[in-house]
Amino acid sequence: MYKTTLFNFFALFVCCLAYAQTYEIQYTSSYNGKVLTEQSPTLVWADAKENFILNNTIREQKSDYPYEITKVEKPSNTVVSYAFLKPGEIISSSDAESIGKQSFELTNETKKILGYTCKKAVTKINSNTIEVWYTTDLKINGGPSVLGQNLGFVLEIERNKNSLITASSIKKVKKTDIDAIIKGSVQSTDLLGYKDLLWKSRFTTLKVFDNETINFSDESKSSENVKKFANGTIILKKIKFPAIKEGENIFVEVKQQSNGDAYDRTGTVFFIPQDKTSSFFDGLEKGAKTLPLYDNGNGKQYYGVTATENYSPAIEMMRFFTAFGIQKFNHIQLKGKDWQTVSPYRQDITELKPSLSEKELWVGAFIGNYDKGGHKISLDITIHKSDQTVYKNNTVIPLFNTLNIMEMAGQDYSTMFDKDKGLFVEFTLKKDLKNAQLRYITTGHGGWENGDEFVPKANSVFLDGKMTFSFVPWRSDCGSYRLYNPASGNFPDGLSSSDLSRSNWCPGTVTNPNFIPLGDLKAGTHTIQVKIPQGASEGTSFSSWNVSGVLLGSQ
Repeated sequence: MYKTTLFNFFALFVCCLAYAQTYEIQYTSSYNGKVLTEQSPTLVWADAKENFILNNTIREQKSDYPYEITKVEKPSNTVVSYAFLKPGEIISSSDAESIGKQSFELTNETKKILGYTCKKAVTKINSNTIEVWYTTDLKINGGPSVLGQNLGFVLEIERNKNSLITASSIKKVKKTDIDAIIKGSVQSTDLLGYKDLLWKSRFTTLKVFDNETINFSDESKSSENVKKFANGTIILKKIKFPAIKEGENIFVEVKQQSNGDAYDRTGTVFFIPQDKTSSFFDGLEKGAKTLPLYDNGNGKQYYGVTATENYSPAIEMMRFFTAFGIQKFNHIQLKGKDWQTVSPYRQDITELKPSLSEKELWVGAFIGNYDKGGHKISLDITIHKSDQTVYKNNTVIPLFNTLNIMEMAGQDYSTMFDKDKGLFVEFTLKKDLKNAQLRYITTGHGGWENGDEFVPKANSVFLDGKMTFSFVPWRSDCGSYRLYNPASGNFPDGLSSSDLSRSNWCPGTVTNPNFIPLGDLKAGTHTIQVKIPQGASEGTSFSSWNVSGVLLGSQ
């Protein structure tokens, strides 16, 4: 009896010791045979009860926010994800199903990794071929990701024969540091909410407008945070931009729906420079005619469209065009047409960084319409850390913006291209400007059939009297956006109005800027001239061109 009891106690002790054994496995990553030395090695702590997946930088508590730690609970194979969004803010989410749904093709291939015999299993994820090498020698399951946790202990994962993560060391440890890392309050959320909060924590979001109305009504009034001008067709908010570092990218994003207006309208997102004594904001408050006058000799007066010594026009971040009645008119049914419910517009504006970083600026949006319901828009500006450095300019100089943002407050349409002079701007550089570019946005408007909206016209840009660039701005892909245009008219020929090709825009799209190289410019006075063979008026129908230009470069 004594011997039996002693044997049972010894067996229980060995069993508990095995159950309590913890392994620490380090993994290195490589791509095309080259070790990724800049990437912190993956670290796994594993025992029979649970696995923790992290990296050495997190272990040393030196990781940049946000970062994640994954726990796999056994034997349920429940994946618990922890996201550290910022100091003192941790969220978590659980998933008890994904590991059980993994499917592998088991093979007879074997190889040794760190002295352990491993078998190969193959799976496909999103068209990627994944080879998993696992061992059963450790008597517990685990690995550097949730992939293959049911197979054994994964010591190597290879994706598409070029991306590899492989175990570099295995050792037994008495304890882990996990309690010193996951501590304090943890807020639980559902899996979708977890992914959303983690994603949003990876960048800075400046909320400008949230479901704000842009309409035409005497009843449109400014609020404490949002100013409204021109009977509500212009909305404006002051935004404080943080310091934007080298390599960071900036995006502007608009979501728009019809709130009553059924037509395609010109929209723009802009900000107002504060670098000179007079600004576009003065015109909004005091009237368009208080802004500098541009006269091309055709007898019309164009206010606030060109830079002067004491005035900078509004800088256009993004030009967009509303679709025909999206959302509000989705009740118009056509067989086989499932209308979209929102028009999304998103654009990279990183090249404007020098005018935004650490500035407090008026940011505005305009949609030209004469409808009391108008449109609803939301506007965010996001700033993202990135290794991609496409735009290296440190200088942004606004030159012209002929889009009549104050259309409903007396600012005339941009019809100055009916004369050979077109648009002419003189500017002075205090310093040499290297790698100069003109950020040029252009769209043609007006008329029907013979109007410039539907007739290709060359845009020619002259620098100091010499033509430096000429092209025909044209969009022939408008039919791709039919499902954004429920109220678009249908013609006897089987086409819809939204299908028709146009002068550089389509209903429901963004118009991208052209970046026109100008070379190196010396300090001193220069001129930029834009010429377009604008079509003649036909009765009450006339053509116009909205062009905006910003000079980029490095001083």
